[in-house]
Amino acid sequence: MTTPLLSLTWTDHVTGRQGFLVVDRLVRGVSSGGLRMREGCTLEEVTGLARGMTMKEALHYNPQGRYVPLGGAKGGIDCDPRDPAAYTLLVRFLRAMRPYVESFWTTGEDLGLTQDLVDRAAAEAGLVSSVQAVYPLLDDEKAARKRLADAFAVEVDGIGLDELVGGCGVAESVLTALDRAGVPHAGTRVCVQGLGTMGGATARFLARAGLTIVAVADIKGTIANPEGLDVEALLAARDAYGTVDRAVLRPGDRELPGDAWLSVDAEVLVPAAVSYAIDVANQERVTARWIVEAANMPVLPAAEALLAARAVTVLPDVVVNSGTNAWWWWTLFGDIGADAEEAFTHTRRSMRALVEQMLARAEADGTSPRAAAHAIVAERLPAIAERFGWYR
Repeated sequence: MTTPLLSLTWTDHVTGRQGFLVVDRLVRGVSSGGLRMREGCTLEEVTGLARGMTMKEALHYNPQGRYVPLGGAKGGIDCDPRDPAAYTLLVRFLRAMRPYVESFWTTGEDLGLTQDLVDRAAAEAGLVSSVQAVYPLLDDEKAARKRLADAFAVEVDGIGLDELVGGCGVAESVLTALDRAGVPHAGTRVCVQGLGTMGGATARFLARAGLTIVAVADIKGTIANPEGLDVEALLAARDAYGTVDRAVLRPGDRELPGDAWLSVDAEVLVPAAVSYAIDVANQERVTARWIVEAANMPVLPAAEALLAARAVTVLPDVVVNSGTNAWWWWTLFGDIGADAEEAFTHTRRSMRALVEQMLARAEADGTSPRAAAHAIVAERLPAIAERFGWYR
């Protein structure tokens, strides 16, 4: 693990709560990484996420593309987003981070925060935009900003395009793994932990691809039905935090304890909520053949080693959930327009190629998909540095 370029801890003068910013690396003087808010967020967690962002950016490096990957960064605030004081805390954090956001840290929604909330707080903190540091790199700033704003205004079946592209990428990762293994989509059972932005969109795309969503989990517990859940009804009944109103459950739907999602009979398990959800103690309950990391760092390294010994394949977060970040930049830099089908087509093509490359590399090297992804990054970072320099 390399030492981050910048690591800082901020203490709020009003509440005493802490926030963190870690810049792992700069490319062309800019870094990219979302801002999360959760109770218990730590500097160590944010540091790992920032390193992951460097990897996600490098994995999407296309020398012929208009979007040139940035460096990796991450922000975090130790607070429950449901806390009545959370919003004003967010504004104060962004006000304190303003010099960094203006200069070299582009950020946006992550766990516990929506983009609308980040945008509103950023404006109140005196920022032009949460991604304004990238503007000097754009050929036509006005056209690029309009394109991104138009893309954020696009809705598909009542859900914003920005909330769907990440799940589209996760779903395509699942489908690619199934196709390589010769497993038909129909009849493949899936359990999704977390029904927020990423988990909800993933469930929708997988259900529409013919897979059966047999369980979902939210903060209230696990909802399961071996015959398949009505995904659209559950999505329509979510609140802003991804919690499902149980009034929409059908007679065959069962309510199970919160951690029951771990051991649901399913071929594919998609942790799409908090980090560190699968550890050494509970990994033995997993019966799925694939764990697909829609969340950031949901499987602890020691647990992943034990899972591998049981022939459970983990598709790593740095690949699987990289679609949202890439979509932002594909759109802003002009590789795609503000159109849902164009976004989904580009995301599916890019993610399938990346997952195929990772799985082929893992097979050839006799390593895990994560080790293969790391190997690809190790090859691409020097190429990016040679082209753009380490910091400039």
